Amino acid sequence: MRIHIKTTPNSMLVPFDYQQKLTGILHAWLGKCNDLHGDLSLYSFSWLSDGNASAEGLNFPKGAKWFISFADEKRIKTIIKTILSHNEMFCGMSVSDITIEETPDLSERELFYLGSPVFIKRADNESNGYNQYTYNDECANDFMKETLLHKMKQAGMAEDDTLDVSFDLSYKNKKTKLMRYKNINNKCNMCPVIIKGKPETKAFVWNVGLGNSTGIGFGSIY
Repeated sequence: MRIHIKTTPNSMLVPFDYQQKLTGILHAWLGKCNDLHGDLSLYSFSWLSDGNASAEGLNFPKGAKWFISFADEKRIKTIIKTILSHNEMFCGMSVSDITIEETPDLSERELFYLGSPVFIKRADNESNGYNQYTYNDECANDFMKETLLHKMKQAGMAEDDTLDVSFDLSYKNKKTKLMRYKNINNKCNMCPVIIKGKPETKAFVWNVGLGNSTGIGFGSIY
């Protein structure tokens, strides 16, 4: 299930690295005792849209739009209930409207666009750090599929032997983008994805997103 959120205009400049603020407000809406911190993220959320950029930051003169998706509908209901009593966000923005979107029938769809860039990483045992991957790396598609299969298993879903996930390299405007989160630079992919599989698999991906770190605002699709 997905909710689309519309906000009031901002009264203070929104920083370019507002992603952490979105993550924080999402967890605030879920409640201080929510058990999602550090867990495998079976949810995703988009970045803000409808903004204007300046050298100092972002403005949303007509308000911003973003969406939140969960595989577990109860989480969405919790968020809605909280917003109805505490609709404040950050930088002077508040929620002005919420629209609920049920998970659609995706049986005939294979091409999906991004609500936020896809981030792919794997542990580097030699450096005790992480390697980051883009659509230029041959292993990137395999890693996206691997992460998705892990999430499906954790969610108790049946295996899908027809599943295939890949970046749409024919997209002319594809690019990578360096995003900073908690003082860490993350090389992300801004490129549509092609998902082949059973309808229930594609519905699951539509809600939980693709790649790593969907719980902090990467990899949401529409």
